[in-house]
Amino acid sequence: MSAPNITIVDYGLGNLMSVSQAVTHVGANPIVTADPEVVAAAERIILPGVGAFAVAMGFLEGLGLDQALTAANSRGTPLLGICLGMQLLFSESLEFGQTAGLGFIDGTVRPVVGDGAQGQAVRSTHIGWRNLDVADAGVDHRLLAETESDDSVYFVHSYSGHSTNPRHTLATVDYAGAAIAAVVGVDNVLGVQFHPEKSGPAGLRILGNFCGR
Repeated sequence: MSAPNITIVDYGLGNLMSVSQAVTHVGANPIVTADPEVVAAAERIILPGVGAFAVAMGFLEGLGLDQALTAANSRGTPLLGICLGMQLLFSESLEFGQTAGLGFIDGTVRPVVGDGAQGQAVRSTHIGWRNLDVADAGVDHRLLAETESDDSVYFVHSYSGHSTNPRHTLATVDYAGAAIAAVVGVDNVLGVQFHPEKSGPAGLRILGNFCGR
């Protein structure tokens, strides 16, 4: 059986080498491209990303990749967003103003809020390893097959996605007493706020589940 082809979207803001190497590690064939036609016709798609939401959407739109992703989604193509890539799947973000996203998942990307020195809520950057808490909606989900609620994965982000439908949140992590969406999913559209390519065996297992190894 030939290795599945995984199209990795190159729009100028992704850690493409790490993701590509991880895809190869789990037995799939990475195809890194900025070509909208290749993305629109892809078998499976990974949308990586690091940086600011508005800048990322500007790059996607400028390259015609937003339309390509929408066309792929309309065909039911499996799509996995990673970190900023997950946030781009949402309806909008409040980062540096209000910016419309791809709209594949109803909801809003908002600042991560932690506890300040005096106990008050303050904006915070969420960095480090956290244990996944698999939600009821994620227990039997294919992306989280063999995932345990104490599996630890690695995060670096200051904003997080909030779905309007609780069933679309497949797993969370606890940060300063708040539940942050770690894995989201709506039909063929999936997102992980953490970096599976940097999350050891647990992250690679989840990535392998998406790649259909």
